[in-house]
Amino acid sequence: MLIAGLVLTGAAALLHVYIFVLESFAWTRPGTRATFGTTEEEAEVTRSLAFNQGFYNLFLAITVAVGIAFVGAGATAVGAALVLAGAGSMTAAALVLLVSSPSHRGAAVKQGTLPFLGVIALVLALVL
Repeated sequence: MLIAGLVLTGAAALLHVYIFVLESFAWTRPGTRATFGTTEEEAEVTRSLAFNQGFYNLFLAITVAVGIAFVGAGATAVGAALVLAGAGSMTAAALVLLVSSPSHRGAAVKQGTLPFLGVIALVLALVL
């Protein structure tokens, strides 16, 4: 179960790195605008906000990756704490998006499913 939790949260971290690239470097490109459902004007107005939010996603991904590295090095307690903090925050952010913006339900499910399943698997591995 530990490996499953780490694989799922690792995949979530990779997804959040991809989101970082979209938000911080490709925000105004047509493909990114289509993904996020924004117009050219909206993308320009929100560019600095998206840039900042992208780094938030990157920092969560780094937290999970460092946690996975600690688990791999045998420091399971420290690693699990970092993975749970990063993936738990990803899950919580997806839940906030789901509740606050029902029109973005699909995005919330896409960004929240992997970390949520990873957290569940990791917690089960730690308590069983």
